[in-house]
Amino acid sequence: MELGLTTFAERHAVGDRPAPSAGERLRQVVDEAVAAERAGLDVYGVGEHHRRDFAASAPAVVLATIAGRTERIQLTSAVSVLSSADPVRLYQEFATLDLLSDGRAELMAGRGSFTESFPLFGYDLADYDDLFDEKLALLLHLRADEPVTWSGRFRPALHDTVVQPRTDRPLPVWIAVGGSPESVVRAGLLGLPLAIAIIGGQPARFRPLVDLYHRALEEGGHDPQPIAVHAHGYIADTDEQAVADFYEPYAAAMSGLGRERGWGAMTPDQFEALRSPAGSLFVGTPDRVAEKIAGIRDTLGLDRFMLHPSVGTLPHDNVLHTIELLGEKIAPQVR
Repeated sequence: MELGLTTFAERHAVGDRPAPSAGERLRQVVDEAVAAERAGLDVYGVGEHHRRDFAASAPAVVLATIAGRTERIQLTSAVSVLSSADPVRLYQEFATLDLLSDGRAELMAGRGSFTESFPLFGYDLADYDDLFDEKLALLLHLRADEPVTWSGRFRPALHDTVVQPRTDRPLPVWIAVGGSPESVVRAGLLGLPLAIAIIGGQPARFRPLVDLYHRALEEGGHDPQPIAVHAHGYIADTDEQAVADFYEPYAAAMSGLGRERGWGAMTPDQFEALRSPAGSLFVGTPDRVAEKIAGIRDTLGLDRFMLHPSVGTLPHDNVLHTIELLGEKIAPQVR
């Protein structure tokens, strides 16, 4: 089973601690990815957002910087908002990253749970589903075919075009989902690996979606594909320290998001329910978190687990310690 981390380069103010500048946070992200490789982890992912509280609007650039300071760790977007991107340019960016990193790049394509990129790049949210369907189809043509002849609604047509550079292997493309059955079926019918974001509730409730994905793979005539989960969490030497470090930044970030989306503020009771063995938060000692990761692996049949520590911006040293514990204490237990 692969283990790794994801980040959005969050830059929230927490209590009396100001938000880091965008440059400071991005440099921290690069250092955290280097630490992840040093700790023996398998994959590091950078998500795409276009908001003041996230610094990672250009994941390929961040990942290319990481590629220059690492040798082994896999580098993935987590995710690329394909619906508002140009598939040609996105393919070129990640093909370039794959060549620079000697075959370590992946692209996780998602529809986007935040919508700021749509007006930013001139797209109508009324086309939310159609944009993703069309752009995914083109992206898959680009990685498989040369030359490409294609036409659609949302970008100029391609006529007998070879898009450069070409990779030395087919560029891995995952479909990232948040719980939509339609998205799960799409991934299965296309024979693409599946990444599930679990940021609330109980992970076991995703088992029917995993079963649906396996049926779609079979119906599409495809071999089994990897399944990954992305989840929030934090590791410390004691449970008490993990809660003390993580709760305030996490609650501030999730409560702020709740004000935007119409749900209530995070409470200590809700936090403890999420931190329980059946909940979606992976917060505690290495033993506690290892047991929980192994449980979700067995429940959902996972091939990869990606922890997202800095939901609300944590001190850099705390994140580095979590990375060390994940690689040196948890990974051997889980494996």
